[in-house]
Amino acid sequence: MAMCQVCGKIGHSGNTVSHSKRRVKTRFLPNIQRATLDIDGSRYGVKLCTRCLRTYHKLPK
Repeated sequence: MAMCQVCGKIGHSGNTVSHSKRRVKTRFLPNIQRATLDIDGSRYGVKLCTRCLRTYHKLPK
């Protein structure tokens, strides 16, 4: 299952609605990426959503 290890964001289900209002079931999955981060001098391999990855790079070092 696609899940962010920082914020816990997971996929959701819903409907894709066309112009003619026909509904088709679909899954909306978060954009999960593997990243290697330096946290307190140690390197960790984590799975993050792109929003958390962007926030991590914005933090002052």
